[in-house]
Amino acid sequence: MTTENADGPQKVVLGGYTSHAAAQRAVDVLAERDFPVEHVTIVGSGLRLEEQVLGRWTLGKALLAGASSGAWIGLLIGLIFWIVSPWVVGAVISAVILGAIFGAIFAAAAHAVRRQTFSSASAVVADRYDVLVDAEFAAEARRLLAAVPVTDQPH
Repeated sequence: MTTENADGPQKVVLGGYTSHAAAQRAVDVLAERDFPVEHVTIVGSGLRLEEQVLGRWTLGKALLAGASSGAWIGLLIGLIFWIVSPWVVGAVISAVILGAIFGAIFAAAAHAVRRQTFSSASAVVADRYDVLVDAEFAAEARRLLAAVPVTDQPH
C-alpha cells in the first residue's frame, strides 16, 4: 500500500503492528543493518486517550509533593544568591526551607480546590501502528525486515 504525502516523498507501508514497541523493534532491525532510518515513519491510527490510575491522592501526598517541588525551587533560588554572594550560605538553607513551606501551602490549597481523590497518568495510544518508508527505499527495507521477522510478541 502506498500513501500520498503533500509534504514529502511517497510512503509505502512496510508492516502493521498492534503495539508501538513492535513497530519500534521493526525500525531497530532496520537501524541495526545500517538502513537510513530517517526515511522511516511510525504512524498510529485509531487513537484514544488512556488514563492509568496510579493511586489515591491524599492531602498528605499533596503536601509532600508540594514541599519537595518547593524545596527544589528554593534550592535553585538559594544557589543563585550564593553564586552572587558566596558568604551568604544561610540564604541557601533559608530558601530551601521557605520553598518547602510555600510549596506545601500551595499544594494544600490546590488539593482543596481541585478535590480530586486520585492521581493518574494519561497517554494517547493507538489501535494500530504502521511502519512507513519512502517508496524509493521500500525494496531494501522489505528485504532487511524479511531476514528478521518482527512480531507483536515481546522478546
